[in-house]
Amino acid sequence: MITVMGATGNTGGRIAKSLLKQGHEVRAIGRNEERLAELRALGAEVRIGDTMDTDFLAEAFDGSAAVYTLLHTDPRSPDYRAAQDQHGEAIVAALRSSAIPYVVALSSLGVDQGEDTGAIAGIAAQEERLRQLEDVNVLLLRPVSFFENFFEAIELIQTQGIIADSVNADMPIPMIATQDIAAVAVEALAARDWKGVVVRDLLGERDLSYSEATRIIGDRIGRPDLAYVQLPYDEMTLALVQAGMSQSFARLYTEMTRSFNEGRVGTEPARIPDNTTPTTFEQFADEFAALLATA
Repeated sequence: MITVMGATGNTGGRIAKSLLKQGHEVRAIGRNEERLAELRALGAEVRIGDTMDTDFLAEAFDGSAAVYTLLHTDPRSPDYRAAQDQHGEAIVAALRSSAIPYVVALSSLGVDQGEDTGAIAGIAAQEERLRQLEDVNVLLLRPVSFFENFFEAIELIQTQGIIADSVNADMPIPMIATQDIAAVAVEALAARDWKGVVVRDLLGERDLSYSEATRIIGDRIGRPDLAYVQLPYDEMTLALVQAGMSQSFARLYTEMTRSFNEGRVGTEPARIPDNTTPTTFEQFADEFAALLATA
């Protein structure tokens, strides 16, 4: 049995479906019964509950050969960092009590850059918790920016004809398709062929600036005039709060983008074949255009 947290999310959903397709027994964890129905229909064992509940997670993990974990923290949480810690502590306590031998965990580049990295600092704290587990083989996957983050811009494109964020317009950043993260996770969860704590950086097919990514999306959707607008940090914080995020999350988000802009996150490590993945942003942009057409 392989257990997958976040089984309706960008990475977890892909992981669960791929493992099922390969013939593995899968236990899918999530909070929404309706969204888990597809995985149940495909043959997954479904567990629905609060992933901040240690007892629920321990029962869901029990008997698993391997578990995929991530911090899927609600951006509406009044104290986002405290919620990250609560979530992370519940996961690690459940892994410990369930005696899980193999864990693949979604982490992030930048976890070694200290506290001034916004939400990444909460992920760094979780890495440290996972490293303290005894007799557990842990694979830490470290991407940075997901292609799929651009889906959040659909409404803005429709209403204002722009993509906006607080990231420097011309700074290349490692961006990756979540399907590539899932492919690495699936291979590891199935093989379970490493020992101790192992880190794998995942940098995507190439580094991209927000300006270049916006140009590619604009080309694919027939909007060559689509522009990227770099917002000041205070305006980005306000925009996130107006979109329903908590003030705490918004502050951490802009702190994270500042760490990108200052070159503290995303500039290391060097790109090599092992951390470079196949899906191009152009391929994602075709998917983006198809989704936009139905929005």
